[in-house]
Amino acid sequence: MSPSSAPVLSPASIARFDDSLGRAALRGGLVGLEKEALRVGPDGLVAATAHPPELGSALTHPAITTDFSEALLELVTPALASPDEVLGVLDDLHRFVYRHIGEERLWAASMPCVLRGGGHIPLARYGSSNAARMKTVYRRGLGNRYGRVMQIIAGVHFNYSVDDALWPRLAGRRVADGTESEQHFRSEQYMGMVRNLQRFGWLVPYLFGASPAVCRSFVQDAATDLQDFDAKTLYYPYATSLRMGDIGYQNRQEEGTGMKACYDSLDAYIRSLTWAIETPCPQYESIGIKVGGRYEQLNDRVLQIENEYYSSVRPKQVTDWMERPTLALRRRGVRYVELRSVDVNAYHPLGIEPGQMSFLKLLMLYALLVDSPRIDATERRAIDANLVLAAHRGREPGLSLRRGGTEIRLRDWALHLLDGVAPLAELLDADGGDRYVRSLEAQRYKVLTPDATPSARMLEEMRTKGEGFAEFSRRLTEQHRDEFLTRPPAAERESWLTALVEQSRQQTRAIEAADDIDFDEFLRRYFAQSESHPVDLPAPV
Repeated sequence: MSPSSAPVLSPASIARFDDSLGRAALRGGLVGLEKEALRVGPDGLVAATAHPPELGSALTHPAITTDFSEALLELVTPALASPDEVLGVLDDLHRFVYRHIGEERLWAASMPCVLRGGGHIPLARYGSSNAARMKTVYRRGLGNRYGRVMQIIAGVHFNYSVDDALWPRLAGRRVADGTESEQHFRSEQYMGMVRNLQRFGWLVPYLFGASPAVCRSFVQDAATDLQDFDAKTLYYPYATSLRMGDIGYQNRQEEGTGMKACYDSLDAYIRSLTWAIETPCPQYESIGIKVGGRYEQLNDRVLQIENEYYSSVRPKQVTDWMERPTLALRRRGVRYVELRSVDVNAYHPLGIEPGQMSFLKLLMLYALLVDSPRIDATERRAIDANLVLAAHRGREPGLSLRRGGTEIRLRDWALHLLDGVAPLAELLDADGGDRYVRSLEAQRYKVLTPDATPSARMLEEMRTKGEGFAEFSRRLTEQHRDEFLTRPPAAERESWLTALVEQSRQQTRAIEAADDIDFDEFLRRYFAQSESHPVDLPAPV
């Protein structure tokens, strides 16, 4: 496939899986969600309270933690075979949280409102251990580099790994005859998925973007070209996802302080991130590292750690205790892919709904199965520009994107992609049911009818009800809260979550008790680890 042509699933590709076991392999795999939600007071202000102790330790709780701020909750589901079960877990997590946050609420939208400046946004804290301190210092560094306001934008991360039974059908003799290891083959196939999700990743904010407007208090740049929706709300008339546009959190490549990862291969990706973690950045040197006895950032490199690199999609591997993510990828390859471009669906209490889950899985599987050439510098610029265009102007009539050096209307490209996905949706539904075909047709309708997209619905509803973005979001926040408070989590999940709270506290105490070095030495050992030298920080018992 050349970058200028629409990716096509060949009849041979479809035939490879067109039997009962093949179709089962396509439908299989694991899905997980990470859903961020900002705790706010009844007035919509960012909560100044600490992470509720009744929710357990944010350092070690596997399902309820925090992101940048004490107020920014992150709810993490296990990876499960059934997307419906994943949503069930996420539902119970919300219900459990609401039983322990009193009069506070979980903000219904991606973009925060009623802000009083970055100084009123509390950094997340995880306890007194070195590992906890490192997490807080990293967040202080993010605030110093990019501003705290940008760091409390919420999103939904969709994690997907394919069924193990799928790989032998894809690999053929390449693995069977020993010409390529199974781990290397899987990793490179996943990297192909990542490249394709970047190529047509603009489709996600178009279809699911739910941040077409922001509160005026969010925008720090007085010279912004955002338009007035009302006295307190700014917007672009055809925006889909300002969260994914250039007013959101991005690494500052345009200022000479950022970088672009290379996705040619897993090795190239690891090397590009490693370079950024090892290369000093003059602008960040001016911040200082340890100032007046307090760490202002972990280091003065282009990236403090791998997680700082902003990307709409990431190859991931589960890390061992204090293991750097790039080393986990080097040692064990790619385990799953994380799609990070999904806005919180303000219309759904969970922030994501079943049809959306089905389509995202379908899109990621399609991205794996079609050809995925390397991305050159010209295409990289087009990918970045297309994402911003779709985020800022995605519903604009006649809007064109760049594909293969030529212009193509967003509408036409979207329909080509959905046509390409259609045979896969039909194959997945061939043994009964129609969830994938229905999810595909729902997205086709939004391409043909832009007013049906979440972003258009939000703006129209705000106009009809005479609401600004804050009033709209607060109304939905209250509706969702009322729904979650109507009943507790399922009894079995309530017991599970209660047990996790105590387990997380015990694990955090063990980590704190195991510390036998100062923080300076802890950081030195952390950054000294390499592929041949495991981290010299024994895991607590």
